[in-house]
Amino acid sequence: MPERCVALRGMPTAAAFGQQRGFSLLELLVALIVVVLVTTLVNLSVSSGGQDIRIKTLVYELADVASYALDEAQMNGLDYGLLLEEEAQAGETIYTFSWLEHRIDGWNEPLSGKEVFARRSMPPGVSLELELEDAPVVEFSLEDANKDIITPQVVLYASGETTAGAINVRDIASGDLLWRIEWDLLGRFDVLPRGEVDEYTEGDNKY
Repeated sequence: MPERCVALRGMPTAAAFGQQRGFSLLELLVALIVVVLVTTLVNLSVSSGGQDIRIKTLVYELADVASYALDEAQMNGLDYGLLLEEEAQAGETIYTFSWLEHRIDGWNEPLSGKEVFARRSMPPGVSLELELEDAPVVEFSLEDANKDIITPQVVLYASGETTAGAINVRDIASGDLLWRIEWDLLGRFDVLPRGEVDEYTEGDNKY
């Protein structure tokens, strides 16, 4: 009997095998470059957003603690002070702020609330610029940290008053104003994004 050829449906033929091919080295390299670029952009976005949140947190914390320090000054009958400094770290200038308490022996770290009054550092690339009512711009340099007697630039008096002023938070590279903290003689603090009053959140920015 003659043999009968049976075609199996669904099985690839030799021609089909000949049409299939793998990815070329160039295609794999292009795909790898695309993945690396996307990952880098995502990381940059997350990093930038994280720093923005950190700066905002520090700005509001400064205003919060200043208001708290003024209350403590009136309750304890002691003057409190805000000290802004610059310091060099790994070839970069880092701006810091800390709080002092005026006692008989001079300005010292507060005896209570040490966690609240702990020294804070701004992220690299961000500067602090101080303005006071009697001085448009207050200079403070790296040399200030070497003084034997440290005096705060802003004093929150036990009488409930302080010198009116403002602190500008700037991006060092671009010079852009990121935040501005303003206060009056009675120690009422305003936090202004980019130095502008937001009419929708104006009440939330007062301390």
